[in-house]
Amino acid sequence: MGVRAVTRGVEKAVGIEKLIEAVRGGRAEEVPALLEGLGAAERRTVLAELKSLRTEVRGWEQKRPTEAAEVRRALYVAGAGCHPGAAGAATWLGGRDLLAWRSEDGGLVLRVVAGLPPEWLADVAGRLAARPAVAEHSYELIRGLVERSGRPVPATDGYVLGWAWQFRSGSRWRRSFEGPTLLERLREDPQTPALVVHALSMAESPDQLTWTVTEAPHAHWPTAVAALVAEGMVDRAAVLDAAVSRLLRGGRPRDLRFPLDVLRLVEPTAAEFRERIPDLVGMTADTPSPIAGYAQEVLAELAEEGALSTAALAEMTSAVLFRTEKKLVRAQLTLVGKALARDPGAADELLPAVAEVFGNEDTDLQGRALKLVARHLSAVDDSVRRELAAQAGLLSPAHRQTAVALFGEALEEEPGFPYEEILPPVPEAQPVGPPASTVEELVEDLLAKGVSEDPVRFERALDGLVRHAHRDREGVARAVREAFTTASWQEPYHFSYDFRALHAVLAGLLGLLEPSWIEDRRAREPESTACFHEALTGIRDARLWEASALIGTDALPLLLASPTVSTGGIDPLVLVERLRAYRDAGVEPAPADLAQALLRVLRTGPDAGRAEEEASALGTVAGRRLGARLRADEPLAATVRFLGREEDRSLETWSVFQRLVVELADRAVVREEFPPAFRWLGGTLETAPRRCYHWVTGGAHWAPILPADREVLAACFVPSLARGSSRETTEPLTGLAEAEGRVGRAVAVALALALGAGDADDRLRAVDALLVLASRGDLDGRQVGEELAWLVAEGSVKPNRLADAARTAAITGAYGTVWAVLGAALPGLLGGGKPVRGLGEVLAVAADCVERCGARGDLPGLDGVASGKGSSQLVVQAKRLRDALCP
Repeated sequence: MGVRAVTRGVEKAVGIEKLIEAVRGGRAEEVPALLEGLGAAERRTVLAELKSLRTEVRGWEQKRPTEAAEVRRALYVAGAGCHPGAAGAATWLGGRDLLAWRSEDGGLVLRVVAGLPPEWLADVAGRLAARPAVAEHSYELIRGLVERSGRPVPATDGYVLGWAWQFRSGSRWRRSFEGPTLLERLREDPQTPALVVHALSMAESPDQLTWTVTEAPHAHWPTAVAALVAEGMVDRAAVLDAAVSRLLRGGRPRDLRFPLDVLRLVEPTAAEFRERIPDLVGMTADTPSPIAGYAQEVLAELAEEGALSTAALAEMTSAVLFRTEKKLVRAQLTLVGKALARDPGAADELLPAVAEVFGNEDTDLQGRALKLVARHLSAVDDSVRRELAAQAGLLSPAHRQTAVALFGEALEEEPGFPYEEILPPVPEAQPVGPPASTVEELVEDLLAKGVSEDPVRFERALDGLVRHAHRDREGVARAVREAFTTASWQEPYHFSYDFRALHAVLAGLLGLLEPSWIEDRRAREPESTACFHEALTGIRDARLWEASALIGTDALPLLLASPTVSTGGIDPLVLVERLRAYRDAGVEPAPADLAQALLRVLRTGPDAGRAEEEASALGTVAGRRLGARLRADEPLAATVRFLGREEDRSLETWSVFQRLVVELADRAVVREEFPPAFRWLGGTLETAPRRCYHWVTGGAHWAPILPADREVLAACFVPSLARGSSRETTEPLTGLAEAEGRVGRAVAVALALALGAGDADDRLRAVDALLVLASRGDLDGRQVGEELAWLVAEGSVKPNRLADAARTAAITGAYGTVWAVLGAALPGLLGGGKPVRGLGEVLAVAADCVERCGARGDLPGLDGVASGKGSSQLVVQAKRLRDALCP
């Protein structure tokens, strides 16, 4: 070997050493120059070292975080320059542990790959762009690779997100005179034509694209896009196709705002709309109201011009009249009326679609449709007339007389069967399956998505974790280390807000937290001013920290509090057997675990008496406490009341939430025998109105804490329902309806508030709870109605929301149940002063219920409203209700 070769070899070895040294030192800026002198073989050698170092750095996060971050920067750049293949380079650049440095060091990466072929650069760019999270944070790098390769723009969601973010300087936080406007910057970007079209098609629009003109007039994307279309920079047909296609797919209103605004501003011509009639008809069927309304307006204009065929109008009519929005239904009936006035011969096709409204829940809309059918019935043939008559059987009894006069013998006779109330089957609590039988199955349960949010799956996983850890702590710990990334668990703040509950127990298993820190949380008692949500969550947390402290030891062989049924309840005989196992093993039950088990044990089943005897015969303190719990008629109790003006004149302007007082009965046994986190159930919280200003979360876990004390559980839920400032406040109602125990005012108030919740999904859960309670025979409809009366009168429950919830419950077949509630609520709303605005909607539902279930009698205050003048909905529906009650 010659001297020159030896020298070259030494130089290369020195070059490799210097590069590795720079990477280990976190000097990313030096990497491009050091890589220049290395050939393919040397880079392969370096790559092996880099992979090893990357693995090593993963262990530095806790002790050397700053150093680890700098080394990752250098690794990111060096790895890109050492990978010979595009796939390997893209995988390296897309690594999650290098995420923080992608956007900052894209320029350095472009320097180290500058000499590679265009095909290689385009391949890497495409692979990175195909991964949404990577593309968004690596936009500058991907763009540089694309520009150097000369290949087409990779129009992907992630790349468009990164691209849109580059225009943030034109946001609402800057004034237009501080720099180029959004339109000017879009004009200058050669990638704009392709990326704008893709942005219109995205399932989730970038935030900047959804700002309104009011928020950011100089950064309003739809206005800029419309200008580019007008200038011819962006293809008009492509924009229209993308916008219409995106609107047709539907989705969240927020994500549809951008394509809708673009479509409005581009102002398609009648010819362009005619080409897209099928898509517009599709929009009227399933998209959100603003989109359906826009499509309806466009199609109405086409119909006025004679450009909409009768078949398309009939299809559109069927789609719109199936919707629940009254505004859209009324507009469609008007549109059909105009079409039939122009072309009476279209009645055969259009009237059967109109007859779909006969089954609408709104009797006013039924009446409008019936009038329209009556106006044009003479133009249809006999087969269509028979079809319409059959549909008329769906009309409310209020329109029966009109329908008989219209259709005569063709109308099917009204069935003479007596009314039968339809309620859902009484729900049966489902047994909770046994815990995982192997460690492998246990790990799958722990890793399953949403396990901490589902009480049943959570309890099953926790039970399995405790049992397996007791048998083989090291084996379970080893499996957990392999399955979970646990670095953040070593920081206490990880468990202070919105943490996955099982992580606390896993951290205890692995010894990641100081025992004193765990013990401090395990022994916490809620402050006397704490809200009930904090107190309920505190019970759950006390169990978790107790399990965290004891898991894997002889002190916790199994959990006493693991539910046996889906409501959170425990079969009393099963709990006796668990206590017997503890006694035989010579182990004292863990305090929080035992306390929760006592709260969960079901006291009303057929085995309660036998379980009481067997529990007392155990001869242990825990057995004695279980026997006492099973004997107690009412171990826990709560009352709900509202401060009135006579108590404090300053309350005149207070909300119902501010006037709410929840009092827990004094229970000495709870305060003396239960752990600190549970003692508030014995009456230690202040009885002043609850001050609860935090975000309400974790509601699914509250009902299983008190599955045998329904009234106390309801009392704990009432504050969040009364506040009504967030969605999903009715989430615990499902568990409440299926729980055991007394039903009193707390349950009635909770239902009344929930039936008037602002969110439709919340009201739907309230309806489910109402029907379940009714099917179990536990619903006091009169009491719920009386609570609704004053809540509606003082503005806490809005009539339109109550009407929506009541109508939803009624159309399931529970007309009698709903009338029992509304019949008790209406006297307080009809008598006295001026009726509350919107009460007519409630009267319409009440009238429908009475007509269906055949209720009879007088309703105080109804005559006074029904005898009023005018044709307002209030007066019309009051007369209808009076006629139904007193035929």
